[in-house]
Amino acid sequence: MFLTISTTGTPERPATDLGFLLHKHPGKAQAFSTSYGQAYVFYPEATAERCTAALLLEVDPVALARRVRGATKGRGGAADAALAQYVNDRPYAASSLFAVALSTVFSSALRGVCKNLPERAAQPLPLRVEVPALPARGGARLVRALFEPLGWTVDADPVPLDERFPEWGDSRYVRLVLEVPDGGLTLSEALRHLYVLLPVLDDAKHYWVSADEVDKLLRAGEGWLADHPEQKLITNRYLARRWSLTREAMERLELARLADADDTAVEEIDNAVADEGPEAEDKPAPLAERRRDAILAALDAAGAARVLDLGCGQGQLIQALLKDTRYTEIVGVDVSMRALTVASRRLKLDRMGERQAERVTLLQGSLAYTDKRLKGYDAAVLCEVVEHVDPERLAALEYAVFGSARPRTVLVTTPNVEYNVRWESLPAGHVRHGDHRFEWTRAEFGQWADQVARQHGYGVEFVAVGPDDPEVGPPTQMAVFTRTQDDRNTKEAKAA
Repeated sequence: MFLTISTTGTPERPATDLGFLLHKHPGKAQAFSTSYGQAYVFYPEATAERCTAALLLEVDPVALARRVRGATKGRGGAADAALAQYVNDRPYAASSLFAVALSTVFSSALRGVCKNLPERAAQPLPLRVEVPALPARGGARLVRALFEPLGWTVDADPVPLDERFPEWGDSRYVRLVLEVPDGGLTLSEALRHLYVLLPVLDDAKHYWVSADEVDKLLRAGEGWLADHPEQKLITNRYLARRWSLTREAMERLELARLADADDTAVEEIDNAVADEGPEAEDKPAPLAERRRDAILAALDAAGAARVLDLGCGQGQLIQALLKDTRYTEIVGVDVSMRALTVASRRLKLDRMGERQAERVTLLQGSLAYTDKRLKGYDAAVLCEVVEHVDPERLAALEYAVFGSARPRTVLVTTPNVEYNVRWESLPAGHVRHGDHRFEWTRAEFGQWADQVARQHGYGVEFVAVGPDDPEVGPPTQMAVFTRTQDDRNTKEAKAA
């Protein structure tokens, strides 16, 4: 496997600074041991005007065969097929093996660290990257779709199966040339693009993909993956189509996107709880108590025993449900791991008796995605949740809850914006919480709820929560959705 990285320079900023940025001296050829063979770094040219660093990975087929057992597979079939262990493209075509070599040999450059020239490490450079043989499942079109949104000019020439027989068509390999002008990308950004996208294009990993691969992906994808138009494909392929890992990565990328949109830290988005002491207990306002009482009354009327608390926060509702033995299974779901940690502490799960602990489960998950773990429950509660969702993402939440999970009863509470004029401490025109994406009037909430009910086969009724002001209505409004259409499987079972 072979790759070159070139840059140009001036007398004031010589191109040979590339050696400092890569932490590899242009006057030396250096060798490095990797899990699959030997990597070499050398410089075919090194002048003030132009400098090129080359990385060559010489794969040991025997070492590869020994380690490939148990590795995850791409779409190419069994990874440990007898012949494929020894006869394959791995010594020649850039793949996840090459990405591992990049991270091993250029680890400091990937992080953007350069003690000798820290200011140069932070400056964009004119760059040219050449990969003579790159497997690309999806062809040149996909190569362009992955690299062009990141600022690269892409030249991806398909490699014919055999130049003597053009009628055979092209192979799945391309000759790749990437270029970015001065002012485009730093060397660290360029290397991180390659580290993620080379194995994505190959669509195979040659080592076991464990949970720490999510952290690797998010570190390398920081600053670009959250907004990439092919984010889902990149994440899914990089994590070898492991559903649970892909979901976790997508949720964490969504947090990063929201934080960037709000110009705040991820920790401030991932903060369904206040930054209080470990034993802190919040003192709920009377309205919060009334909301819980209204929810408990609606669940009682629905005869629910297995309940989802979607967006469970600190677990106040779960705590109330656990006091009633009629609720045999309670599942709290929240995108915030911090909230779930505090909920666990509030509920004292580590000290709870075995029988009681069997009744409650806490799950990290985003309501923007369908989740098969949430199917089959009697009721779901979204208490003060929908107003925290971007309006353009509401349709995804609606389908995840009403279209996919489809509990028999769904309870949704949300602020009534008309009542805000009654809050003396709330400035005119402000929403009640800084993270609220919107707040609905009673008419708007009714229109939304009616549309969701019709679309997904539910009936809906409305309940006022808190003092019902004759002019502006109650401070909180609740919709009680009841499923009126059986799922197809239920109908077929009844017919049988």
